[in-house]
Amino acid sequence: MAPPQSPIRTTDNEARQLAHDLISAARHGSLAVIDPETGFPSVSRIALGPAPEGGLWALLSGLSAHSRALRHDARAGLLLGEPGAKGDPLTHPRLSLQAEAHALPPDDPRGAVARDRWLADHPKARLYIDLPGFFFVEFRLLSGLLNGGFARAYRLSAEDLAQK
Repeated sequence: MAPPQSPIRTTDNEARQLAHDLISAARHGSLAVIDPETGFPSVSRIALGPAPEGGLWALLSGLSAHSRALRHDARAGLLLGEPGAKGDPLTHPRLSLQAEAHALPPDDPRGAVARDRWLADHPKARLYIDLPGFFFVEFRLLSGLLNGGFARAYRLSAEDLAQK
């Protein structure tokens, strides 16, 4: 009996473009971290936004469990993509990302750009963006697994995910 054929297709420009579209449209997603107390994965839904130079950023509260986990271990997983209004949700594109989370230092000049961009995409954040304990995290994208719909799976490298 022959071994099963891999469902992963060769990554092409169409797959790269779909991944870029999902990243640039993301305003929220699922964040997976490793809980430092238990060692088990923990998943949260967070607000996201495209970084000024590509990739993804988030505004996090220092009090959240996922922030504490990321301070302990910067490895993160992100899931982007929303099901459409009709049809089987599993046929709609989604992107699983492996990333490293890096807090933006308070004196980083990108902070003002991040703040302005964040408020343009998340206007209700004006209520808490300047409260102590909130900070920006840059997710440096390492790899991805794109499910572009039925029988359309691709592995993406950091280079594939980098802004064009």
